[in-house]
Amino acid sequence: MKRLPLAIGFLAIGLFGGMYATQLSSQPAVPALNPPLTGREWQSVAPVVKRVMPGVVCIEGKGRAKRVAGEDTDPGFGSGILIDPNGVILTCNHVVADLDSVEVTLNDGRKFTTSDIRLDPKTDLALVKIESKDPLPVVEFGDSDAMEVGDRVLAIGAPFGLTGSVSSGIVSAKSRNNLKLNTSEDFLQTDAAMNPGNSGGPLVNMDGLVVGLTSAIKTRSGGFQGVGLAVSSNLAKKTGADLLKNGGARRPSFGVAVRDLDEESARKAGAKTTSGVVVMRVFEESPAAKAGVTVGDVITKINGEAIKDTRDVQRITAALPVGQVVDVLLWRDGKFYVGKVKVEEERRVLKPDAAAPAPPAPMPLPGGVTADMVGLSLTDLTAESVKKNGWPAGLKGAVITDVKKNSLAEKSGLARGLIVMKVDKTAITSAATFDQALQAANTEKGALLHVLRANGDVDFVVLKLK
Repeated sequence: MKRLPLAIGFLAIGLFGGMYATQLSSQPAVPALNPPLTGREWQSVAPVVKRVMPGVVCIEGKGRAKRVAGEDTDPGFGSGILIDPNGVILTCNHVVADLDSVEVTLNDGRKFTTSDIRLDPKTDLALVKIESKDPLPVVEFGDSDAMEVGDRVLAIGAPFGLTGSVSSGIVSAKSRNNLKLNTSEDFLQTDAAMNPGNSGGPLVNMDGLVVGLTSAIKTRSGGFQGVGLAVSSNLAKKTGADLLKNGGARRPSFGVAVRDLDEESARKAGAKTTSGVVVMRVFEESPAAKAGVTVGDVITKINGEAIKDTRDVQRITAALPVGQVVDVLLWRDGKFYVGKVKVEEERRVLKPDAAAPAPPAPMPLPGGVTADMVGLSLTDLTAESVKKNGWPAGLKGAVITDVKKNSLAEKSGLARGLIVMKVDKTAITSAATFDQALQAANTEKGALLHVLRANGDVDFVVLKLK
């Protein structure tokens, strides 16, 4: 009997514990913070491919415009994307250039032949239009500027004729330009494999949106070596819309050719930084010419936005509406000037500005440097040479006929065949006026030469005089 209270106590504890355990067991299980994904959701990009693939086409040339005898006439072959259900296809210019007709094969096997081809060589883009009774599947554009280095992408196309091929990679770099591939450049770089036949196919993000049009590869072997380039979707979308609406790309323009400002040119111009671009050429009757912009001016701002390099000029200008008047901040002769420039549509045929009347040649200064002393030989530019080479009528200057090895001229970057049009602010009309202008130049700072290159570009070379 003495042990009865103790037994009752243990029995009560047991009953209470059992009830508590039962209550705990009836509570819902706490879900895992990071539940595992099913295999296909994270290992496969099949859903992305299924979304995009119906809008990808294969393009093969079926007829080429008449060529000169003996020239290669193999048909073009590549890829493209449907951007409108009525049969509008965007591809690369080099895929269809010089073709008078193409055969387009859809992902479902249907084939169409068309001669409606519209080209824009400056961006390496082209538009092909086919006629279909039924609406066609299309791709959607994404924002290429929103892509970041490291983002995953897929390249879809027909490498070596293998239609429907997909490769994967990442965005290796963005806003690639100045690669001398196209006149207007804005590339996404990727390590997704691209080979001949991929051109014109889409580069897509993981949302299945087109962020680029595969265009070129950097290679030493002719095959893919890890560096592929795709025209950005933002540039492709705008150019495609222009080609569809106007039959050609319509670009806003100031009518100038520019290059990045290097340290020597900045020092010679008296600029404190290398931010800005140097005007290499002003086209006749262009908005820039009407506003008083001249060769040698340094553009530092457009519409209040600072200019760092040629890429900024291209980007800002492309976004301006035709007809708008903008402020262009110029650095000239140690002072800032504001030019009021009216944006106009880029002309199909542009001519360099007419040669300005030559001011009197300066008198040579005692102790000045001559052309021979810096390793240069020059001759007068004749009217016959101007006409023969198709240079602007009335062009004046002196032609460099020889550059001595290891001379100051060679070290400064001068070469045979360049036409010198100015030395500092003095217009050059002959070899004699070049020598006189050079003798008047500042020996310590050197002479700033305006030269015309064989491709028609006006460039600046700082000639060291000591």
